[in-house]
Amino acid sequence: MADHSTPETSSQRTTSEASSKVTSPREADAENASTKKATPENASPKETVFEETSPKGVFSRRRLLGTAGATGLALGAAGGAVGYAAAPSAEKATPLTSLGADAVMFHGKHQPGITNALQARGHLVAFDLAAGAGRKEAAALLRRWSATAQRMMAGEAAAHDDTDIARDAGPSSLTVTFGFGHSFFARTALEKQRPVALDPLPDFSSDHLDKARSNGDLWVQIGANDALVAFHALRAIQKDAGSAARVRWQMSGFNRSPGATEQPMTARNLMGQIDGTRNPKPSESTFDQRIFVPASGSAGPAWMANGSYAVVRRIRMLLDDWEKLSVKAQEDVIGRKKSNGAPLSGGTETTTMNLDKTDPDGNLVVPINAHARITRPDQNGGAAMLRRPFSFHDGIDTDGVPDAGLLFVCWQADPLRAFVPVQRKLDRGDALSTFIRHESSGLFAVPGGAAEGEYVGQRLLEG
Repeated sequence: MADHSTPETSSQRTTSEASSKVTSPREADAENASTKKATPENASPKETVFEETSPKGVFSRRRLLGTAGATGLALGAAGGAVGYAAAPSAEKATPLTSLGADAVMFHGKHQPGITNALQARGHLVAFDLAAGAGRKEAAALLRRWSATAQRMMAGEAAAHDDTDIARDAGPSSLTVTFGFGHSFFARTALEKQRPVALDPLPDFSSDHLDKARSNGDLWVQIGANDALVAFHALRAIQKDAGSAARVRWQMSGFNRSPGATEQPMTARNLMGQIDGTRNPKPSESTFDQRIFVPASGSAGPAWMANGSYAVVRRIRMLLDDWEKLSVKAQEDVIGRKKSNGAPLSGGTETTTMNLDKTDPDGNLVVPINAHARITRPDQNGGAAMLRRPFSFHDGIDTDGVPDAGLLFVCWQADPLRAFVPVQRKLDRGDALSTFIRHESSGLFAVPGGAAEGEYVGQRLLEG
């Protein structure tokens, strides 16, 4: 689990000038009123003024002033009078940071949310088509969902009955991804278009699956770097489902926020381990053939060209048991240093693991059942998958242990050649299996990206 995986304007006062002048609240209000009349031409080159609405009347990059928050901090630190004087002028509009302004394109060769960097917040939700709903209703639903996803990923409001949850926020790297489960094809009379790669996953010894939280006709993955933006999209998708589909299950997760570390680094999971070191990289020559269905050939139906298959597993971490181990024992389970992710055979995080290295007593430095050893592609016939998980914590159980772990999401061109053989090998002797439990599972066919003017899945539903 841990081894498969960036000039002051003349109108502004200096701090000393601001501190020497005591401004009453009434005077501050008057000053703010006058500065609100400033035009963009009065702003410095680095200032950006964001309009409240776009010309079409939908919310775009919202204007963030930040004055209230800054004033509050000054009041708390230095008292009311100095705080009002030292507060930033309303003339100084605060632009969205890169965290909020970053946007991902909806249209493209592949769907968003696959190769994008890990996002801070995520929701996974599966739907079942309503009784009586078929291919026509499914097509209308995917058309609505695609339109909503396109708008929200651009930082705009939903087309109808927007909840304003994300008002004032930018797109925050929002991605929305859609997939089809095995049962979808019978519900829509499209059995002949169901890929062989979507055959149900086999049973594994570590499975303790809750059927109510597994599989589903339709699957949606939502990710963003802001919690409200992510929830806003989730709520809109749920509302768009209307009478055509109902939620089967929904799970929420998180990752470290971008910028929380001094420099970009591989994420850590709730066990404290660096997780994702050996993830395939788009720059690798074999990346596309491992992760995406080819656009031509006999790899599957034509509608899956440039698509991928997502295996989704809710993996409970038995943290109380794990945390009783010494750091050395934890490292032996994983096969890597907890501090920096380096293999126990030496080097840095990216150093190739020496599987044959022994200690002075002749023992393998990387134990034979270490998780990192077992999951290596060169130990599994080259099988590789792109892991893109979220951590989760859903409270404390009645027995007092945390309901926490990993919402495991992995992407591959064919799960029967990637996830399945690796998981079977893990089943036969992975040291980590003592400390985890697979509690739900799903496999979904995720078609390629929608072209301009198309909706996701159109080539299947109208082909």
